[in-house]
Amino acid sequence: MTAKDVKNRLTGVFGFPITPFRKDLSLDLDALARNVAEMVKHPFCAMVAAGGTGELYSMTVDEIVDVVRVTVQALAAVLGGCQSLHTNSMDEALALPTERAVRIALRTQQVLAHESGVADVADAFGGAFALERLTDDIEEAARVYITKIDELGGAVAAIPFMQREIQDAAYRYQKEVEDHSRIVVGVNEYVTDDLPPANLFQVDAAVGAALAERVARARAGRDRDATARALDTLEAAARGRDNLLPLLISAVEAGVTLGEICDRLRGVFGIHRPSVTF
Repeated sequence: MTAKDVKNRLTGVFGFPITPFRKDLSLDLDALARNVAEMVKHPFCAMVAAGGTGELYSMTVDEIVDVVRVTVQALAAVLGGCQSLHTNSMDEALALPTERAVRIALRTQQVLAHESGVADVADAFGGAFALERLTDDIEEAARVYITKIDELGGAVAAIPFMQREIQDAAYRYQKEVEDHSRIVVGVNEYVTDDLPPANLFQVDAAVGAALAERVARARAGRDRDATARALDTLEAAARGRDNLLPLLISAVEAGVTLGEICDRLRGVFGIHRPSVTF
């Protein structure tokens, strides 16, 4: 496999913040592309397929403010050069989105795509001193992280380190919100007495019963010997070092349910219990 083959398989989904010009919250796809190209030592890898999404943690109980917040996040993603875009629904922090909330999220993308003109120019802010400097800073900061992870033995060995970094970042963010050094409209400033939205999406209780009945029918109509063999083969491979993906596909094709697969894998690997320390 060549470096170009690797490049063609690289993709990622990234959360775009509402503050694209702040170093501590910005996501710069140019910096990402530079680091990827450096890691694989090949110029063909200077482009990465990047999907953009708003950051769900930034959503609040104020739906109207969240519509504005998501619009700014989406604009930052487009200006950053994302190739696909997801916009959070305005009630997504509270429940599954309603049809109306989904439509507003979709219309936000469509207005940006067809009315704003921001998608008509590639790298619209390219060459701007502030952004170019920010790109350099983010690239260097990311390289420091990559070097640290390599020194720890790679991504798997560095999982505890990465978890702690995420926890520390979450703590810093929450502390800044609570001491008002970071203003979040509708949360710690400009707060109203409006009640939280009441028209949230409600799942029909009959849906669960219907799905359970469908699973029962599927289990009754499958080849029991084939499903048992598929599960036994999967479990045996999980206890070794074989690639599980082809076996997972075979198990699903044999009619094994997701729950049955997870039960077998839990029997081998146990249940992950992350350590949360602040």
